[in-house]
Amino acid sequence: MGFDVPADAYAQFMGRWSESLAVRLADRLELRRGMRALDVGCGPGALTAVLVDRLGADAVSAVEPSASFVEAARARLPEVDVRHAAAEDLPFDTSSFDRAAAQLVVHFMADPVQGLREMARVVRPGGLVAASVWDYASGTSPLSTFWTTVARLDPATTDESGSAGAREGELAELMTSAGLSDIESLRLEVTSRFASLDEWWRPYTYGVWPAGEYVARLDERRRAELRDVCAALLPDPPFELSAGAWAALGRVTQPA
Repeated sequence: MGFDVPADAYAQFMGRWSESLAVRLADRLELRRGMRALDVGCGPGALTAVLVDRLGADAVSAVEPSASFVEAARARLPEVDVRHAAAEDLPFDTSSFDRAAAQLVVHFMADPVQGLREMARVVRPGGLVAASVWDYASGTSPLSTFWTTVARLDPATTDESGSAGAREGELAELMTSAGLSDIESLRLEVTSRFASLDEWWRPYTYGVWPAGEYVARLDERRRAELRDVCAALLPDPPFELSAGAWAALGRVTQPA
């Protein structure tokens, strides 16, 4: 779903947001030197890079189902063990890590509960599993202006507000179903600055995620209309936008 694209397209589409979010999420992981951490659904390596900065490359592993993103993460972080794999079937032994995190991934998992259950399996007892998903449901994600406009112009189109984990408390419910305990729910906030409307709009034309796939299906006239209506909802450039994500941390109490 919208990930069979060059890694640099994804980086321009979501990178400015995911890089900042990775720092916020890592801050809540209680990381200490000597720990081992796994980044699940690492993409081009935003969270992986933060984990490396805090733990060292030899203490970090990552998995990613998109071959192009695996290649990009390996190029960015050549000393990290990056594997081509899905969250639902992690290629690691039980209790291999102290922390496992999935940033902006749960809502793309084929089976979110199984993905979180696998994350719990590879984390030692007492360790933490963390996940984050943009707050699509309340209209405060980085894509909210886009989807608000789509709803006006094409009401039959489904946006991402129904994605797994996109509503308050849903990540905690998924973690409970996956067997995690002592679950903490939280909200993370990030901000990004845009010098022009084109800087904001152009990444939507790269075919990334459901938003990019939607734009790719439009003819030239409808695409221009979508861009113009979005522009009317945005501040005059240069402008800053804020976005929120739901996150949850759960503790592993016994081998999964």
